[in-house]
Amino acid sequence: MNKPMLLLLAMLLPLPAAAQAGDDERDAKIARLERTVELLTRRLEVLEAERTAAAAATPGVPDTPAALAPPVAPPPPLPAYRDLATLPEPSPLPDRPSMDEDAEAAARVDNELPPGQEGLEGYLPLGGTRTWLRLSGYAKLDAMYDTDDAGVADLFVTSAIPAGAQDGRGAFNMHARQTRFTIEARRPTNYGWLRFVLQNDFFGSGGSYGYNLRHAYGQLGNTYAGYGFSAFMDLDSGPDTLDFAGAGAMPFGRLASVRQYFPLRNGNHLFVAAEHNRPEVSGPGAVNARTTTPNLVFGVRHEGGTGHVQAAVLLRHLAYSGDAGSDGATGSGATVSGSLGGADAGFLVYGALAGRGIAAYTGDLAGLGLDATVDGDGSLDVLDQWGGWLGYTYPWNHRWRSTLAYGRLHLERNNLLDPGDFRRSDYAAANLVYSPIPSWSWGVELLYGRLQRQDGIDGDVFRLQTSLKYDFIR
Repeated sequence: MNKPMLLLLAMLLPLPAAAQAGDDERDAKIARLERTVELLTRRLEVLEAERTAAAAATPGVPDTPAALAPPVAPPPPLPAYRDLATLPEPSPLPDRPSMDEDAEAAARVDNELPPGQEGLEGYLPLGGTRTWLRLSGYAKLDAMYDTDDAGVADLFVTSAIPAGAQDGRGAFNMHARQTRFTIEARRPTNYGWLRFVLQNDFFGSGGSYGYNLRHAYGQLGNTYAGYGFSAFMDLDSGPDTLDFAGAGAMPFGRLASVRQYFPLRNGNHLFVAAEHNRPEVSGPGAVNARTTTPNLVFGVRHEGGTGHVQAAVLLRHLAYSGDAGSDGATGSGATVSGSLGGADAGFLVYGALAGRGIAAYTGDLAGLGLDATVDGDGSLDVLDQWGGWLGYTYPWNHRWRSTLAYGRLHLERNNLLDPGDFRRSDYAAANLVYSPIPSWSWGVELLYGRLQRQDGIDGDVFRLQTSLKYDFIR
């Protein structure tokens, strides 16, 4: 028996006063110790064989105790994008939960990453190129019950409530048209990061699940060109609602445009955009609204770790020709919006807008022909509007959150308008959302909408909605 075994045996064979015990107890202890020694001997033989095999397979490695150390697993490789010299800058805004995730596809100064996103996680390198590709989106099922005729079944559009013509009958609806698919590509260039976004949902025309293009734009550095949300909008100021339409007073428009950002210091930047949004004019007889110049948007924005504030001005030219003649006029408007707070402590979003001839840029008024109306002598009478919205989200804990939201929109009272035309709308929402994991969310929401017509007749409706959403990447 070799020396290690003798030493080990000496350690395991103490001879204190226990040796004075009876012969049976002593013999039992000796038997147990002998079995232990036998097991240890076999283990040492196995280790010796493994050491000999390792030394034979690795020539030149000295026979030292270090050679007996088990191999250390190499650290996991860093993501491939870490090899890039520069990465897109992250947005300074805090990460906030959102059921619609509109802010993720929004264009940003310096092609910043959306709030809460670090590096290029979720992007895949395209072999042989410098392009990084990300496929994302979500599947969302909405089920809702209306206490009366809401006018639009799939969305809660307060301007569509059939005031004065409701039948008092409730209705149930369920759809998955908000399901969304996004393709995003990023590529470093000598002129900054190039970003391309293509996104769709299924709110297309035709009644069923028609393809609806939401974004198709590219942005090189701070120059944007393509189709997407208007620069007059602020996608970081929308309340976190299950309802897809949101407060009708919020600016809204998806259109073709070019845009330029001008970064400043301390989280500030300017932006200017030229956009195409056809005028919407109503009047007696045939009215053909004409676009004579691009619409211009000028804005300023400040971002920080606790929120942001944005102000924008819109200028546009309205023109028409028709049975009553032809005319042109100027439309203009302004909006101020922002956010305050973070996801962990609750956050506030807010905004207001006012203007003349900007109905085509407003959620509740777009598509109703209310930028202007034609008077008796064929002149354009540009219509005034004003409104605002407010939302507050409170996190009960890391899984549950609630949002309260309210919005109101006014259009001037005008005798040239039809008595059934829009005068005022109110929108309110309260919800409870459960997100046990980032890629799965369920919520329930109570909505209230009220519409008043030009003649003073009004109508209202409650909607109870529940939604289930699965994110592809989250």
